[in-house]
Amino acid sequence: MVTKNRYEAALQTVLVELLKAVVSQTKRTAKFRTLLRRLDKTLRRLEPIMCGHERLARVLDRPEKETKMFIYYMENGKEIVLKCSRIKCWNVYKKFVHANKLIRLDHELLRFFQVELQDNLSTRFRDLSLEGEVDQVLSSVTKQAGGFSSSSNIPGLLDLIIGFDFHLKEVKRMLLKDDIQVLTVSAPGGCGKTTLAKMLCHDAEIRDVFGDNVFFVTVSRTTSFKTIVQKLLTHHLQVNNFELQTDEEAKNELENMMRKMDSEKILLILDDVWSESESLIQDLKYQIPGYTILVTSRFMFSRIGSTYELGLLNDEDAKALLIHSAFPCDSSQVNVPDDLVSKMVKICKGFPLALTVIGASLRDQSELKWKTTLQIWSEGQSIFDLNNPLLLSLQTSVDALKDFPVDHDCFLDLGSFPEDEKISASALMDIWVALYNLDKEGMYTIEYLLELSSRNLLSLVLAGKEASELEGYCNEHYVTQHDLLRELAIHLSSQEPIAQRNRLLIEIRGNVIPVWWIEQAQQPINARLLSISTDEMFSSVWNDLKAPNVQALILNIRSKKYALPHFIRNFNELRVLNITSYRIFPTELHELSLISFVPNLRRLRLEHVSLSPSIQSITELKNLEKLSLIMCAIGNALEFCAVDHPMLPNLIELEIESCYDLKELPEGLCSLNHLVKLSITNCHELGALPEGLGSMSNLETLRLHSCTRLSKLPKSIGMLRNLVFLDISDCLSITSLPDQFGELNELRVLKMSGCHGLEELPDSVTNLTLFEDVICDEDTSYLWSYYESDLCNLKINVVEEDRFANFMKIVA
Repeated sequence: MVTKNRYEAALQTVLVELLKAVVSQTKRTAKFRTLLRRLDKTLRRLEPIMCGHERLARVLDRPEKETKMFIYYMENGKEIVLKCSRIKCWNVYKKFVHANKLIRLDHELLRFFQVELQDNLSTRFRDLSLEGEVDQVLSSVTKQAGGFSSSSNIPGLLDLIIGFDFHLKEVKRMLLKDDIQVLTVSAPGGCGKTTLAKMLCHDAEIRDVFGDNVFFVTVSRTTSFKTIVQKLLTHHLQVNNFELQTDEEAKNELENMMRKMDSEKILLILDDVWSESESLIQDLKYQIPGYTILVTSRFMFSRIGSTYELGLLNDEDAKALLIHSAFPCDSSQVNVPDDLVSKMVKICKGFPLALTVIGASLRDQSELKWKTTLQIWSEGQSIFDLNNPLLLSLQTSVDALKDFPVDHDCFLDLGSFPEDEKISASALMDIWVALYNLDKEGMYTIEYLLELSSRNLLSLVLAGKEASELEGYCNEHYVTQHDLLRELAIHLSSQEPIAQRNRLLIEIRGNVIPVWWIEQAQQPINARLLSISTDEMFSSVWNDLKAPNVQALILNIRSKKYALPHFIRNFNELRVLNITSYRIFPTELHELSLISFVPNLRRLRLEHVSLSPSIQSITELKNLEKLSLIMCAIGNALEFCAVDHPMLPNLIELEIESCYDLKELPEGLCSLNHLVKLSITNCHELGALPEGLGSMSNLETLRLHSCTRLSKLPKSIGMLRNLVFLDISDCLSITSLPDQFGELNELRVLKMSGCHGLEELPDSVTNLTLFEDVICDEDTSYLWSYYESDLCNLKINVVEEDRFANFMKIVA
């Protein structure tokens, strides 16, 4: 008993000291603040156990050796915490390693006290391995369109926001009242409701009150209560290996999570809530002190709580915003008369979105163009209701693209994707290449994205890279679009009779097939682009559809299981097929064998779906040129690939991105000897590449970045005599390059920042006679400096930040 009491005292002392260290370091350093706050929460959850003699006695009722080891580990844990402030910002590798140590420390605390922390959510949390958790955080940083990223819960702000200071002050005043639980910010579309909500997220006073307990969720028309709760739990626990089955379970789990946050204040922001979703707000209300909900909506929910009506911009602010949008480089160099600017401001009616979009459409335009635009408005030449000045003004911006027909069509294609979802830039480019015969390399296709972005008709997010560095590879870059602009694209695409439309956009709720589809089942439609969106209740019951001219098919899905429509076997002209699941978890994809009947399919993109061995049917696509598997659950689906089994004879490009369970590549894939581009990125479980990689004799581009467990490159890599571009950046586990590396006679560019495990280079690199650029960090640059005299054309480009630097900015 004396021994146990001694351990009780020692354990209490070491945990108190650890807590003091966590509190002090949280104040001193921002690099690891998120992880330190997580530790702080864990330690405070343990306080009732430490103060309760009986509960602590149960915890210590285990082998003495284990208790002593735990106390020793916690003592070292204090040193780990105190070291946080000594880690330099620029040392990405040490930051990554230290983050691992902090996560393991938190993991060990939960494991040791698991007897006294038996609740459903914490059990799920504890069951995660350390490595799995790190991978999930890494995956969340590099995730593409269609998935939820807990690390990006709080959205970013625009560089310049005009005219919202008063609104921010008023909403804060109302929000911080003790008697308000639900506050709705209401205004028409395009007034800046979301902008105001984002400003609140980043406001210092709000952060002081709510800390990290600010949750931001965009609520589309199809968002369910269960989906919202899943996102909230995923963000709070930073785990995503469990799935809520019912709304009742979701309600219980959310209430448990909030009550466990004790006296901490909580702010839940529900952005863009539609009138039919009023019940969701009611379901999310809990009588918990300090818990507040902020809703942004075009509608008013007066029965639920208080309302703040967001007004339009006054003339002064509206004029400033228009001038900034039209003359972004220098607002003092306005080259049109002031009266024209004032008339334009008056017509835009103070709508921030209209002022931004119209200003961008008039950028670098002559005075005549301004006058012509005003004349068009005054004559009412618009298909929109003249009582809707915002849509009228946006229509004019799209009309300005009439001299650029491809840009115009590209804008209309954006309506093919679900509202409030990120759209992969790569997915868009695949569609545009197929529909408009653009360059297959994507080098010029990106210009259409940049053009629409420059006109503020979409927002292009380049994932930290400059546009000039895209190199035709866009999987990590995505597009977002204001819902009004999306509505405009849909409206403009829906002017002709259904059978005659160039792009047909179909939305199915539940299993209710549109009436026209049932009535015209035998009548062919003329569309070249077909988009079908279904919700989580859809059971894959399809009516027949005749669409002989469809060249691009986009399937937006949310159900747990999904079977491809049987009618695609008759789509003889289909060139590109894009299947994307917008669930939190991958959708089980069935009837994939139907695509073997599509003779002219050139590009196939599968995103966030769970693949079965039926993926073998893909190998029968003799004309397929590009295959993309993005965030897919692959499992053993690739095991069928045999070396002696001919497949995909015309495949030029293969992308495997963020497939979390991909551990190895079968040798059979190396038989793709026509392959020019191979990208296997952000696959953190991939440990090795097949030795037969060298048989891909036509390979020119090989991307392997952020495959953090990849330990080496195969010796056969020297046989890739046509390889021009190699990216192994952030491959942390690579410790050496094979001697055969110097046989890459055509290699010109090597990206290898973040390869901190690499200690030396093989002497054979002196044979890289055409080698021009190595992009690396400072540590790796020293390895190359020894060979500069041998490689006369070599330019060493040192980058200060890479993917893990950005990762650490988010988690620290």
